[in-house]
Amino acid sequence: MNNVQWLDEVKFNEQGLIPAIAQHHQTGRILMVAWMNRESLALTAEKKQAVYFSRSRQKLWHKGEESGHFQTVYEIRLDCDADVIILQIEQHGGIACHTGRESCFYRVLTPQGWEIVDAQLKDPTAIYGETAKQEPHDTLKTDDQIDVLAYLGQLMQARKQAQADSSYVASLYQKGLNKILEKVGEENIETLLAAKEFAHQPSDATRNDLIYETADLWFHSIIMLGYFDLSPELVLNELARRQGLSGLVEKANRIKG
Repeated sequence: MNNVQWLDEVKFNEQGLIPAIAQHHQTGRILMVAWMNRESLALTAEKKQAVYFSRSRQKLWHKGEESGHFQTVYEIRLDCDADVIILQIEQHGGIACHTGRESCFYRVLTPQGWEIVDAQLKDPTAIYGETAKQEPHDTLKTDDQIDVLAYLGQLMQARKQAQADSSYVASLYQKGLNKILEKVGEENIETLLAAKEFAHQPSDATRNDLIYETADLWFHSIIMLGYFDLSPELVLNELARRQGLSGLVEKANRIKG
C-alpha cells in the first residue's frame, strides 16, 4: 500500500474528508458512519483497522482507542462517484455505537415516531466512564418502569419472528432454548462476580459494573421468558402480590393505558 495512486482517485470534499460506512462483513448490517481524511484512510488500509477523523476534536480517531471496541477491516470499497467509502469490518466487542449498542442505527420510524428497536448491550459509563455521552431518550423516568417491561416483552415477541442476523436477540432465539439458558447462566455468574468485586473494592467503576451485569441478567431472563411467550410484567405482578402491592401495579397500568 505504499503506492499513493489509489488515494489520488478518492474524491475528498472541501474539508478534505470523505464519509465512511462501517458494515459488518458477515451480516451486512450497517454499524456506523464516520469521516475519514487522506491520512486516516491510508492508515486504515495499512493497519487493517478502522481509523477515522473526528471533526469535533479535529484529530485522527482510531476506533476503539477508548472503548477497546476496535474494528478489523477486511475490505475497503469506493463507490462509483469515488466520494463514499464502505468498510467491511469485524466489530470487536460487538458494540459500534457510543450508546452501548451494536449499531448506531438503532431507531426505526413507526407511525408513533422514532422507536428504539435495539437493546443496549452495555452501559456507556462501563465503557467510557462517567464522561460517557448520554442521550435524552436513553434516560428513563421512574414512572416509565412498567412501560419498559411492556416494551421489552413486545420487543421479544417481535425478535422471535425476525431474521437471525437482524439483531442479537433474534440470533439467540434462532439458536434455541439451550443457548438462551446458557446465556442466563453466564450473566448470573458475572453478576455474582461483580457483586463480590463491589463488596471487596467499592468504587464508581465496580458499582457501575454491578448495575450493568444485573441489567444483563435481567435482560437475558426476559429473553428466556419471551421464549415461552411469557410477559415480564407477570414477574412484576408476582413480586407486587408478595408485597401486597398488586393493586398499585394494576392502577399504574390502568392509568398508562
